[in-house]
Amino acid sequence: MNIALSSVFLLSIPITLIFASGWIGRASLKNKATWLVNVSGLIVLLFMAALAAILGLPSLDADAQYISQSKLSLVMMGLVVFMSVILITFSRNYMAGEPRRGTYWHWLLNTLAAVSLVVISNHLLLFWLGWVSISLALHKLLTFYPERPRAALAAHKKFLLARTAEMSLMAAIILLYQQHGTLLISDLVAHFNAVAIDNSVQLTTIDHIAAVLITITALIKCAQLPVHGWLMQVVEAPTPVSALLHAGIINLGGFLLILFGPLFIQSAVAQWLVIIVAGFTTVIAALIMATRISVKVRLAWSTSAQMGLMLVECALGLFELALVHLLTHSVYKAYAFLNSGSAVYQDMQRRLAPAANPNLIDWIVAAVFSALIVSVAVMALDYQGVWSVWLLLVLALTMLIAQRHSERLRSSIMPVLLLTILLVLSYSGFKWVFGEIITTSPALQVEAFSAVDIVAILLFVSLFVLSWMLRYQLHKPALQHLYIDLFAGLYLDEWLTRLTLKVWPVRLPVRTNIKVLDSTKATKIEEL
Repeated sequence: MNIALSSVFLLSIPITLIFASGWIGRASLKNKATWLVNVSGLIVLLFMAALAAILGLPSLDADAQYISQSKLSLVMMGLVVFMSVILITFSRNYMAGEPRRGTYWHWLLNTLAAVSLVVISNHLLLFWLGWVSISLALHKLLTFYPERPRAALAAHKKFLLARTAEMSLMAAIILLYQQHGTLLISDLVAHFNAVAIDNSVQLTTIDHIAAVLITITALIKCAQLPVHGWLMQVVEAPTPVSALLHAGIINLGGFLLILFGPLFIQSAVAQWLVIIVAGFTTVIAALIMATRISVKVRLAWSTSAQMGLMLVECALGLFELALVHLLTHSVYKAYAFLNSGSAVYQDMQRRLAPAANPNLIDWIVAAVFSALIVSVAVMALDYQGVWSVWLLLVLALTMLIAQRHSERLRSSIMPVLLLTILLVLSYSGFKWVFGEIITTSPALQVEAFSAVDIVAILLFVSLFVLSWMLRYQLHKPALQHLYIDLFAGLYLDEWLTRLTLKVWPVRLPVRTNIKVLDSTKATKIEEL
């Protein structure tokens, strides 16, 4: 049968973006550079068309499509299109007057095209090609201001980590193909779903190794500790680039684990690797975020913590919740970065406003209301899964209600109570809706109070206690020392930076201002 109309539409999105990027590059560059951009864009376009022809896209069978039409891919493509419209609209004014705006548009559209290729691919080679293209195009955006040493160092570290993740992903692809003889993602997912249902069949050693390699790729992509430092330093790139990175690229690690969920959740090694690395990243990054002053840096640490929590949700088998987290975080973080200028004034107002610390009664009332509302939601949903995420919701609502109740001088609990009910209903509703999109086999669900669930509970309780102590008990000397160490990021990035420069040294740009005098005038030049 002929290729489905929906596949034509999905494939046209990245092709259109690449064609537009080449046209913009032609309009903005001159001479040889103009031809180079156009020829390179044409080569990429022809390569994609040739690859599509080789893979048989003109006559796809209904059960063997190389362009994914799964509900997950359609939801992700909707997010990509939405974010593309927002970023393009914002960039038109933000980059107005920038001398190199043509270069910016060229690489921005290439990055968006690569992201769209990743989310619609049902073939591992296409998937990997898009994954690599994202990193290469993004590198050009991160080094848009090459004269900034901090940005250059961050891009260098990001470049090396991206190559490591790509090699890890390619190794996983080779192992999966060698073991199962197919490069179709849908076929692999169906096989691993069948393995989960059939108790007589187990994953092979090759499958476990592939799951670990995929997990390593996701951890690196999501900037988890200790490979996180570049994410905090690339804030010197244009603001739309930061929004694109935090809202549409870094969360692809979560998409990767959701996509290969049936394989990942059956590998205990991969599951524990995520719980340990992403769990500690969630706690540490959230605490470090509270010590930072810069709005963009705070947002970057927040992204690292949120990505850690999303990966923990995958390790707990809550893939539908991880997808909700991915979508909502993308929309929120894009808004936060694009509105970062206003956020500065809002933060100043919050700091100057008089604060009333919650007392014991506030905390008791908050804990009771949170536990009661969440318990009702659990019973209404007849929930049988892990309890760690529901406990996290109780702790988060407790903190919210206690602070809001105190700020309102305990005049009325009703507004805060209504807000809490709305949050829980929204959480439960989205979880149910996306559960229909990602249908997980009961055999893949993690049991309540399993070892993984207990570790997650301990991590969430630790985060709550440490956050409370740093917020309300900072006058104690021990916590002041901890605050200083957290402000320094526990010195983890310094260690990785030294290691990176030792493995692959790079010459960073150095600014020096030199005044040159002649007989007629003084000229100021900047030497890189």
